[in-house]
Amino acid sequence: MKKTIYKSACLSFVLVIMVTVLQRGMTPSHFIQGQQQKELHQEPVKAQKRDGSFSKTGNFWKSKKEKTHLEAEGVTENQVKSWDVTTINCTANQNISKLDWFKGLEPNFRQFLLYRHCRYFPMLINHPEKCRGDIYLLIVVKSIITQHDRREAIRRTWGQEKEVDGKKIRTLFLLGTAAKEEERANYQKLLDYENHIYGDILQWDFLDSFFNLTLKEVHFLKWLNIYCDSVRFIFKGDDDVFVSPNNILEFLDNKKEEDLFVGDVLYKARPIRKKENKYYIPSALYNKNSYPPYAGGGGFLMDGPLAIKLHKTSETLELYPIDDVFLGMCLEVLKVAPVRHEGFKTFGIVKNKNSKMNKEPCFYRSMMVVHKLLPLELLQMWNLVHSNLTCSRKLNVL
Repeated sequence: MKKTIYKSACLSFVLVIMVTVLQRGMTPSHFIQGQQQKELHQEPVKAQKRDGSFSKTGNFWKSKKEKTHLEAEGVTENQVKSWDVTTINCTANQNISKLDWFKGLEPNFRQFLLYRHCRYFPMLINHPEKCRGDIYLLIVVKSIITQHDRREAIRRTWGQEKEVDGKKIRTLFLLGTAAKEEERANYQKLLDYENHIYGDILQWDFLDSFFNLTLKEVHFLKWLNIYCDSVRFIFKGDDDVFVSPNNILEFLDNKKEEDLFVGDVLYKARPIRKKENKYYIPSALYNKNSYPPYAGGGGFLMDGPLAIKLHKTSETLELYPIDDVFLGMCLEVLKVAPVRHEGFKTFGIVKNKNSKMNKEPCFYRSMMVVHKLLPLELLQMWNLVHSNLTCSRKLNVL
């Protein structure tokens, strides 16, 4: 326990120093204006070359006398399946740029389409050992380098690795590389150190951006197919949600039906055509009136065999810039209907963000997923839910 506290304190100290160095001499307006100008020119799916000053985590802290997990357990490289993408070979599809409809698109959509065929990138950090043995529930969290505080809060709450009644629970965080070039090298060093301490990071060599969330989805499915194809269930969610692993385990108890996919499902959702909206999609990219049923990306649950099928199906479809909708498209091809469950609240307990119900721990105690909480809010709610809480009634959502 003392060792863990010491490591966390050291990591926090290093993070404070590095963030201070990164921000010195730069006002908030410099950060915002610089990024807005660069976003129009950056290629959303192009991988960035890493600075030579740091290496992959496998060699970052290891001395010549130390052994890797694989070596220590007597496992050779030939016995382990591995990620087969080792180089970056991605050029723009110039043929599409000559089409009239393409020229009328906004810059970010033009860049997305130019590089949409670039599907897989090299791994920078890998942990195949996470899936050794019989894993009952794999918790997978989408995150970005700069949100260390969110990952730390999750590790201290619902992301704790443990074994419940013989059922092993493991946790992984999915990341790309830092979006801002000027801070990429320093943040990467921090991430390598974080990974050295916790060993729960999967990272690929593409930029972390909104449109690249779909890349993160297909990279994880491919990784799962290689290293973790026998896992029983998978929970996949964002790094700003409250999750109750105990409620999830209770829900999964004795679940035997195949192709389980459960979440906060949206039916007949219409593509948003307002350009100022974050989820705007031009008709040239998707001309149907509605999306297939899909679960909100804040958090959903699926069985392992279905995830393997999703991987194979995803490779038959062109990438779509909204990751949860893309998964819905894959489910549609598989003829699998996602199931809506009241225990998944990816838009909050109630949609009115100012409602006191969104801060009521008695509701959280009965839920499986609630979106959205900042790290301090998550820690506070977790402590409340797991305290001697007295509620007037219990919600039966499981």
